[in-house]
Amino acid sequence: MKLGGVPDMNKDEQNNLLHGIAGIFLRCFFLSVTLLLLWFVFYLAAGDWAYSIHSRWFEISRRDFDLINYYGMALIKICTILFFLFPYLSIKLVLLKKERNT
Repeated sequence: MKLGGVPDMNKDEQNNLLHGIAGIFLRCFFLSVTLLLLWFVFYLAAGDWAYSIHSRWFEISRRDFDLINYYGMALIKICTILFFLFPYLSIKLVLLKKERNT
């Protein structure tokens, strides 16, 4: 047993855990891309309607509304790549290296 009461994991358990975590990251990546695509389609299809509603609530110009949407989509894209795609690829590379060494 390791420090802190956590039992040792054998290599198969480690590999299964890493495959599971990689699967979670991949699902999160695809869900985030789906959210991004839905946002983009909604913005294209109903951008004027959304602007008319938001301009009633807030004093915002059309240019500012467009910039907010553009920056929001860029932020989602960067976070999706940074927090879901890169960890998924890293785990897959670790698993590939482990498979080559055995």
